[in-house]
Amino acid sequence: MAEKRVFTRSEIKKNDDKDKVLIILHDKVYNVHTFLNEHPGGEEILLDHKGKDGSEDFDDVGHSKDAMELMKKYQVGTIDDSERVNKPPRKGWVAGYNTNEQKNVRGPGMPFYLLMSGIVLAASFLFFALKKVLIDPLDDSQNAVDA
Repeated sequence: MAEKRVFTRSEIKKNDDKDKVLIILHDKVYNVHTFLNEHPGGEEILLDHKGKDGSEDFDDVGHSKDAMELMKKYQVGTIDDSERVNKPPRKGWVAGYNTNEQKNVRGPGMPFYLLMSGIVLAASFLFFALKKVLIDPLDDSQNAVDA
């Protein structure tokens, strides 16, 4: 990985290299030139922030954890220590979609099936027990009358 460069805010602002779209986000410098066509919000938003600190707008929009991870690829440097704002990213609203995380969603599971089996077993037992007590004696008495 290439070594990260230290920039001043005026260097970022004055940059006129057409192959560099430098944006400052939380005292880090990103070259998003190769990402312009891929940005879900459109390239215009990135071009509007070229040479500027877009931290506040970036935080206001909210980005997924995947987007945060993808940003690392475009970081080319940091802001000089004397010009740092040192404001941490706002934790207010970050989209929660991440393909690596599994939600705690489960189906009925084993306890459900055990409970249902128990209910069916109890109902069967009750049916045959009541049949033996209530219905079978009637059958025996009718058989005695028929004989």
